[in-house]
Amino acid sequence: MIGIALSYACAYDLLMLITPPDLLPLHRIAVLKSIDVVDSVRPTDLDRATPCEGWNLADLLAHMTVQHRGFAAAARGLGTDPDVWRVENVVAAVRADPGRAYSESAHDVLDAFAADGTADAPFALPEFGEGAVFPGAMAMGFHFVDYVVHGWDVAASLDVPYELPADVVAAVLPLALAVPDGKFRTMAGAPFARAVEQGGADDFERILRHLGRRPDWAQR
Repeated sequence: MIGIALSYACAYDLLMLITPPDLLPLHRIAVLKSIDVVDSVRPTDLDRATPCEGWNLADLLAHMTVQHRGFAAAARGLGTDPDVWRVENVVAAVRADPGRAYSESAHDVLDAFAADGTADAPFALPEFGEGAVFPGAMAMGFHFVDYVVHGWDVAASLDVPYELPADVVAAVLPLALAVPDGKFRTMAGAPFARAVEQGGADDFERILRHLGRRPDWAQR
């Protein structure tokens, strides 16, 4: 995983020169949109299939919830604590009340990212490899890409529309396209599947396809 992390780091480091210095307002919009989508999930939906191979909706929501908790902890200097990243710690809460469990974790990360100095703080992200630490702005970029796409994952699982404002899509597009493709995406633990062929797509579809999603997944 550390090799993957370095590939991401190089890509994001370059993009910090050409993207807006403060993506937090746009990141917030994306996360709040994901809260709205997850709020419509009912316990009877949790066994639905998702675009994330091998995960049902309960698995996806548990992953999303614990990642919010982990990134919030990392923003506060506590990312090396393995407990904050353990998905089993949130499964029961997600199963009992998916909307509440997710919303609480999402607001937690929004609060953590909004604290003064977070963009310059080191984030320990052990899932990228033992001892992996990234600048805060870069780590928040990782999170931004993830939750733009995961919001769509949930909506596709529910077969409901999902649309983000044009400025959010425009901001995340170069970040998403900088994520390298390659055989490592087939490895266990890789955050994205191999890229899907492009063709006649709008910018949001380009993001989805580059990150291994098929925009027509819900209709397949």
